[in-house]
Amino acid sequence: MTDTGTPPLVRLQDLNVKFVTRESTVSAVNDVNLTLKAGEVLCIIGESGSGKSVSMRALMRLLPERRARITGTVEVDGKDVLSLKGKELSDLRGGLVSMIFQEPMTALDPVYTVGHQIAETVRRHEGCTYDQGMERALELLELVKVPSAERRLRAFPHELSGGLRQRAMIAMALSCRPKLLLADEPTTALDATVQIQVLILLRKIQAEMGMGVIFVTHDLGVAAEIADRVAVMYAGRIVETGTVQEVLGNPKHPYTQGMLSSTVHGNMRGKDIEAIPGSPPDLRAMPPGCAFAPRCKYAEAACTTALPPEVIFDAGRMARCIKVAPDSVRQKELVPAE
Repeated sequence: MTDTGTPPLVRLQDLNVKFVTRESTVSAVNDVNLTLKAGEVLCIIGESGSGKSVSMRALMRLLPERRARITGTVEVDGKDVLSLKGKELSDLRGGLVSMIFQEPMTALDPVYTVGHQIAETVRRHEGCTYDQGMERALELLELVKVPSAERRLRAFPHELSGGLRQRAMIAMALSCRPKLLLADEPTTALDATVQIQVLILLRKIQAEMGMGVIFVTHDLGVAAEIADRVAVMYAGRIVETGTVQEVLGNPKHPYTQGMLSSTVHGNMRGKDIEAIPGSPPDLRAMPPGCAFAPRCKYAEAACTTALPPEVIFDAGRMARCIKVAPDSVRQKELVPAE
């Protein structure tokens, strides 16, 4: 996407999220810097527990205030999200920013019909009547390709299949025409056929409405299908960013390389999967150097003593690894440690 010089829709700068308890402090998100342009789809990928979902909830201020400590800069459409309170924060959620959650059965209220829940969202943000809200709900269910949409308006969440519940969740998220859509692994619980249908639908609606989208997933195939840009997250930190073609076609960080090597694809028949050894670090006691070093076959002594700097390449390409040459856009040959 060409840089027009316009301000980004989303700007995260030095975002940190810590969960504080009597026993320990968990550093879930560490110095995250990200931007998103209007109309762009950014995919955040990484293992479970890498801080993807926590970052998205921090962006909407959905984390428990008594336990979560959020610092840094979070701006959406020029608004300082961390300074918003009361009605301003409520107006942001659902109006300017909407979120599709991973499991719609827990996100939807089981005691109200799907139509009622969508209509109430429209009424809250657009000040219309209940009947107008229901008309809008019907339009949205038809937009997300729910069959027999008028009948589904009167259905409760438990009466719908997983795919239909997810479509209803998408309809609710789109109900007030948000500028930013956050999708937290919305296809993880779906079978492969329904998953691809939902992905195609999301991409189509995003293009028609011109929304910015941040899509969280650990599925590289999903990222390849839907993303313009990709950010790779490990142990609460962004370790690589770039276009989807750059990151998935020519990964620079060993963690990204490891994820791609451990992914099953069509021409792997008869070959072993190269799984990443070890486990992610304990976020209660982060290592002083690169968090991936204990699992990295290219690690050396310097990796364990200091945090690797961000190496910026052309057009916003970034990798956080000391093996990446700072004076070149090409990665140095990686030689496994003895």
